[in-house]
Amino acid sequence: MVAAGGAAPPAGVRALRPPIVLQILLQVRVRATVLYRRVFSSAAIGLAGCTASLGFHWFVPDPSVLAQGSGAPIMFAVAAAALFAVLNIALIAIAAHTADPDMTWREVLWDRESVLLDIVELCLGVTVSIACGLNMALLLLALPPVVLLQRSLLHAQLQAAARTDAKTGLLNAAAWQREADTEIVRARRTGESLALLIIDIDHFKRVNDAHGHLVGDEVLVGVASMLRSQLRDYDVVGRFGGEEFVVLLPGADINEARRVAERLRVHISHMAVPVEDTLVKVTVSTGVALMSVHGDDLIDLLTAADLALYRAKELGRDRVCIPAVPPPPPHPLSTDTTPPPTPPPRAAPGPRPRPHPLTSHPAFPASHPHARSLPSGIRMPVPFVRHACPFPLPGIRTSLPSPGIRKPFPSPPRRSPPSRRCVRRVVSALSGRRPPGGSEKASGGAVTPVGW
Repeated sequence: MVAAGGAAPPAGVRALRPPIVLQILLQVRVRATVLYRRVFSSAAIGLAGCTASLGFHWFVPDPSVLAQGSGAPIMFAVAAAALFAVLNIALIAIAAHTADPDMTWREVLWDRESVLLDIVELCLGVTVSIACGLNMALLLLALPPVVLLQRSLLHAQLQAAARTDAKTGLLNAAAWQREADTEIVRARRTGESLALLIIDIDHFKRVNDAHGHLVGDEVLVGVASMLRSQLRDYDVVGRFGGEEFVVLLPGADINEARRVAERLRVHISHMAVPVEDTLVKVTVSTGVALMSVHGDDLIDLLTAADLALYRAKELGRDRVCIPAVPPPPPHPLSTDTTPPPTPPPRAAPGPRPRPHPLTSHPAFPASHPHARSLPSGIRMPVPFVRHACPFPLPGIRTSLPSPGIRKPFPSPPRRSPPSRRCVRRVVSALSGRRPPGGSEKASGGAVTPVGW
């Protein structure tokens, strides 16, 4: 132990050794990674632990006082643990931001899951330290909580892997659908607006064919990073499949959704992915749908946005399209005083058709159910059904022996008296012509009248 203001105590030096041994075991037994990451991790943990140890021993020269249960040493132990966590997070955050300058400090420092994990680790570390200070045998009781914490960390990692896309780090299709359903239910309950975007990379297959699938994956990662950087924290963005991305914009109306989609299109078109001696640039087409305008549930919104996306593809790509909505019909009780449109003038009537002797008869009314309209304007009776015609018309039989289509026909022609018919037959026979009304029979080339 060293008095206040003295040189660094041996305990601070001893705090630098455990991280080195831990990182070596992780590199050899768990997973081999880049060596400089292991070195930086061991250095960050060692520096944070050395600083916390120096601070604790500065105020508590004899750690055995923790066994007495006094409040001051325990509070110093808790403060030293908090100092260790803060320094470790700060060093890791600086390294992460240096490696990726596009990542914001809030993404590095204020992740809810990481903060909860750090708090749990802090409390567990303080508990184990106090237990070891009281009696080393209590370390056996501290092992089960440590194992449980490790299993919970593995469960959180598996849960995160099941929610995110492996290539882009965005939400996968299933996780995005669950988040989108939740936002739609909330928007329907509160009455707020909501917009949905479907973003598709134009000619992405050409990128894969020309430069390979690894370059295509880099393009997907670049587009995903651009989407995250240009959207709000509470916007729901995910990879829908292939080269398609979906974005849900809570609280956005049609104008804001159009501006966001246009901003994303411009930024992605200016993005370039370096590939050997060239730069790969891509463009995107976007379809937009608005809740309560193009649909009320997720399926309707996706369908409307997908139709708008295909329309953007047909119009030449690299554009934003929104489905058109026809104006609603006017309400019958509306107070709109706008006069209705004037109908076009009708053509002058042509000459009236010539009256038919049947339909013009006063005993055949036009409204009778047995009448039907013909193209020429002539009304004819319906098919005959074995009963007498209810309208006795001149020159038309009033009944027929068999069913059929009833048609008007004139009365049979008047026949001559029998004496005249006989004279005609005699004259015809003498002149060699066929007698009218008789029959004839061929016999040796001559015409022989029969049936006299």
